[in-house]
Amino acid sequence: MRENRHLLFEVKSLANLVKREADSTIPYNDKDNLTGMQGFVIGYLFRNKDTDVFQRDLEARFLIRRSTATGILKLMEKKGLIERKPVPYDARLKKLTLTAKAIDHHENFLSEMDKLEVRAVKGLTEPEIEAFLLTLNKIKQNIE
Repeated sequence: MRENRHLLFEVKSLANLVKREADSTIPYNDKDNLTGMQGFVIGYLFRNKDTDVFQRDLEARFLIRRSTATGILKLMEKKGLIERKPVPYDARLKKLTLTAKAIDHHENFLSEMDKLEVRAVKGLTEPEIEAFLLTLNKIKQNIE
């Protein structure tokens, strides 16, 4: 290892810094008090809005138990962030859809993350950004 330069420590430090900055600058509605997992679920449903997503899909995507997913979804339903809607092809299944409130939360989040990204890459050239992303992907592949 390079003397006094531990790459993975620097990656973790950067991740912590980004999380801290995001937490301090991204306005969440205090009365909804969204958890990180609820934010992940909203993001997943937002990205998959053109397909039917069910509880089992969230369980598989986030590697969580059915009871955990049920608890998360019940709370999100109570907060008015999601709705469960029947599908015509299987009476047992209820697809998960975002409410306008959740979509608004997510769009605000994306807008603030875009602003943070602009700050983060300020002064970097496009080739530097591409090289950084290529290096990160190689590191991820090595670890996987």
